[in-house]
Amino acid sequence: MKRLLILLIYITVCSNHLYAQESKNNVKIFPNPATSVINILGLKNDQNASIRITDAYGSQVIFHRWAITKNSLNIPVFNLEKGIYLVTIESEHQKVRKKFYKQ
Repeated sequence: MKRLLILLIYITVCSNHLYAQESKNNVKIFPNPATSVINILGLKNDQNASIRITDAYGSQVIFHRWAITKNSLNIPVFNLEKGIYLVTIESEHQKVRKKFYKQ
């Protein structure tokens, strides 16, 4: 019984990891480098996704809760300083992290 439970947990964790990797690979971010806005395509629609942008030091610079519609987001970044940023999108159905550069 213990082995079966461990096997089921392992399969669940692995399948969730593969699902997250599959979602991440289909997501595109452009333009990169960005000047005023970033467009993110290939997301799963969701009414309450959290969008977090952090700088190269890990400090949060933007946080919003937005609805993802038409499998995409447009995020204004005109107020960010030049540099490297990480955008993290989390919802019930996905967790995506992508790097972009701000000119």
